[in-house]
Amino acid sequence: MFFLLSKFLPFVLEPAVWLLALLAAALLSRRHPRWQRGFLISALTLTFIGTNSGLINEAYLAWEMPPVGLRTLAPHDAGVLLTGVTRPLKSPHDRVYLGEGADRLTHTLWLYRAGRIKYIIVSGGSGSIRKVVHTEAHDLATLLRLAGVPARNILVEEASRNTRENALNTKKLLAQHPEIKSIMLITSAFHQRRALACFRKVGLQPTPFPADYRTSDPIRTPSYWLPDASAFGRWSHLLHEITGYLTYKLLGYC
Repeated sequence: MFFLLSKFLPFVLEPAVWLLALLAAALLSRRHPRWQRGFLISALTLTFIGTNSGLINEAYLAWEMPPVGLRTLAPHDAGVLLTGVTRPLKSPHDRVYLGEGADRLTHTLWLYRAGRIKYIIVSGGSGSIRKVVHTEAHDLATLLRLAGVPARNILVEEASRNTRENALNTKKLLAQHPEIKSIMLITSAFHQRRALACFRKVGLQPTPFPADYRTSDPIRTPSYWLPDASAFGRWSHLLHEITGYLTYKLLGYC
């Protein structure tokens, strides 16, 4: 039930849907000028906030966990790479399609090549309600091998469908590998807060390594605040993550 609800939430949290609802309400309330004016003002306010590139960048800056310098990191036994960056429903299935968030993979490779991690644990099955040919963990493990990481240094966990299951199943996997005593958690900066809390909730104490930043360094000139249509999608993404974090807190997952 929780899994299916998590697939419905992105639609509810989509600002573009709210905008359409307000415009439809304004159209249907033509016989009530005061109501219509209220709906139109609300739609204009939502449009201003929802398309403001500076506001969404500031919101992400407040939510994302800060970057961690490589020089400040001590070597760890393993890095836990969370999936969610591939497109397993795209065919043909003779290759791996990377989407937004590919920094999770490239930064994991960077950590491995820099000697900060010895093993790479790829955690994640499929978050889709549709059947997939390969799990996301399978696909990322394939790319890691193609990048030169020996198969013996890659551990794959393919059962997880969400962040809580990532934590639970990683703990089970680590119980089978007592040689791994210290881990680093590698996921998107906007997702790191929830992921870290989930891993700590199950008794693991990973070092966070945020990747895949959705922000730019703020240069607060007039152009910084100009409208950008893509900001609507970024607001939806951020609202979904914040709602997910609060829901996990309410359910005791993190």
